[in-house]
Amino acid sequence: MNRFAFELSSYTLKTFSGFSKASIIIKGKEKIPDGSVIFCANHFTRIETIFLPYHIHAITRKQVWSLAAKELFNIPVLEGFLNKLGALSTSDPNRDVLILKTLLSGNVQWIIFPEGMMVKNKKLIHKNVFALTDDMGVSRPHTGAAALALRCEFFRERLSRLSTTGAPEFDRLAKALEITDMKRVLGQTTHIVPVNITYYPGNARENILGSIAKVVMKAPSKRVLDELMTEGGMLFSGVDITIRFGEPIAIAPYLNDPYIESMLTVRRRVRFDEDISSKQISKQISNGIMERYMSAVYEMTTVNYDHVMACILKHFPYKKEGIDIYEFSCKVYYAITCLLLNRICHVSENFYHNQVHLLINDRYKRIERFLSLAEKTHVIEIKGDRFFKNQARFVQYSDFHSIRMENPILVMANEVEPVPGAEIILKKIAQKSGRGIRELVKSRLIEKMNVDFSAAYNRYYIKGESKKKRIGKSLFLKHEKEVAGVLLIHGYMAAPEEMKFFANYLHEKGFTVFAPRLAGHGTAPEDLAGTQYDEWMESVEEAYVVLRHSCDKLIIGGFSTGAGLALELSSRVDDYQAIFAVAPPMQLNDLGSYFVPAIDRWNAVIKKINLPGIAKEFLENNPENPHINYIRNPIAGIHQLGMLMDQLSPKLKTIEKPVLIVQSRRDPVVNPKGSLKLFEKLGAKIKEYYLFDYDRHGILTGNGVTRVYQAIENFIRQWV
Repeated sequence: MNRFAFELSSYTLKTFSGFSKASIIIKGKEKIPDGSVIFCANHFTRIETIFLPYHIHAITRKQVWSLAAKELFNIPVLEGFLNKLGALSTSDPNRDVLILKTLLSGNVQWIIFPEGMMVKNKKLIHKNVFALTDDMGVSRPHTGAAALALRCEFFRERLSRLSTTGAPEFDRLAKALEITDMKRVLGQTTHIVPVNITYYPGNARENILGSIAKVVMKAPSKRVLDELMTEGGMLFSGVDITIRFGEPIAIAPYLNDPYIESMLTVRRRVRFDEDISSKQISKQISNGIMERYMSAVYEMTTVNYDHVMACILKHFPYKKEGIDIYEFSCKVYYAITCLLLNRICHVSENFYHNQVHLLINDRYKRIERFLSLAEKTHVIEIKGDRFFKNQARFVQYSDFHSIRMENPILVMANEVEPVPGAEIILKKIAQKSGRGIRELVKSRLIEKMNVDFSAAYNRYYIKGESKKKRIGKSLFLKHEKEVAGVLLIHGYMAAPEEMKFFANYLHEKGFTVFAPRLAGHGTAPEDLAGTQYDEWMESVEEAYVVLRHSCDKLIIGGFSTGAGLALELSSRVDDYQAIFAVAPPMQLNDLGSYFVPAIDRWNAVIKKINLPGIAKEFLENNPENPHINYIRNPIAGIHQLGMLMDQLSPKLKTIEKPVLIVQSRRDPVVNPKGSLKLFEKLGAKIKEYYLFDYDRHGILTGNGVTRVYQAIENFIRQWV
């Protein structure tokens, strides 16, 4: 093995990675120390032997060699590649000597997989200790990495002490260990760095390698097919691979044993690797180090959607009538929020985004894909909006080399076991009652909305321009004996205060009303300028779930941009009775709005080249309700409004529940022709269009609002 070969293979890997759809996420690289380092990583796939050295080398700029399974070197094509990469067979007779010499120099870093094999079933805990379970039985993780690190630090410390004595043993050791830069060797220390590799999704999937194997090989074995489907899926079907480096474990403190201390100091030749007493002591110490790095490696598991869902499914109580899919979704949502709040484990980057989509239409198909996989592998049977769990699949024996294909849900659940804090939380949530979890989700959402608003208000508050905080606060008017729950969504640059009078009117008529704050509103224009329209959608979704968990019947409604959001939401949910949209902004009267996308893009370019002074980010606004609305209109916000309505237009035909469109004939902002075109595109069989003869946009406030209120009330009462 030489540096040129290593650099060449790294270049090859870099080229190869261009064909891979895998996304590598690296965390904690700043923790990697200088000096002699052994990286101890979990081992789930063979490709780790290839991509992990490449990425560590990219960080440390040192040669990184690794131990690889001996059977890989029996394949001629792989043997040459692995040798060039710096991989060493676990059966090489000179293995330990080579590792010791190169490690001591500090020029080469090593990767050792302490399990000694691929842990395909991810079953690491047996009777509360780390143990590996496969077809051959139960075995303990290897201590080789600990023993090698201990030997390395022992000889470094011994050389350091002998260097001042002039003893011949110093020269003999230096020659035997092939040390060329003694100052560098003595100035370093030895560390073991725990590394965790987590995959999402981590299950076998169809891919080009598996397809080729089925054609070339008449009957590939389960083991071969499993490895090609799993690892090929990761490379060519797309997967997030999180590589997380933990706190380095310093080895020097482990030399404090009195017997080892005596061997470090004596000037005569000692046989550290052969002496019976030192071997016993070294074995005990190595076991302790092994337990430490194994705990560190697996506690760093990046908990993702598959882990959460598999663990909740595993611990979900048996129900004769089956498990409601929405109840399962609520538990998944609540579990993710608990993991984030408690900060007891590492979690997927995706968890930091709003998770309300899990409770609406699962638009990223997280739950749908998981349940589909669970059904395909006979863990559940889906019937309508419920599924029935086969608990035996969580305890049944599966062949070690095919479990990733035959029972991936169990593999996902197994991976959570070494993260006890996470498993305890997930188990408790899984066992909550359906009613209990709905109340918890509702409370968590209300809490989140309040916290989000307070944080945004404090961050963007502008003295003399921002309104009083109560203007932007969400309104939730609960009626004990409600007719129905009404979701009331305010308009662009406005706030929930805009809906206050209508909300009170509906509440007095027996309705529960929730008027949420849309993201970017109720604070300052700068907040709105940095908000995407899908964040407005998420604000609406959160409020809708709160109402869903509060009322039996639901009405969706909104004004202006809120009307567009109401229609957009109604195209993705079906558990509501009717919808009303007041002045939906399908076509704006201001012709300048057509140039907004170009101006917004121009502003983005100007910012990138560091000339923000010539960007035009805001337009002056003269609102009908200056005590509520912003007085500056962000161009980026107008652009987002246009994008919202563009993506809504093709969805209108899918809305089939009763719809009421309300419009002012002389609206100075929204062109009634646009509202009429929107009305005509609706797929609903029952739809009504009311045109009021007012000369203002905000017809839910001001003179004559009672007529509008009554018209809307009369319409929705027909359906509740």
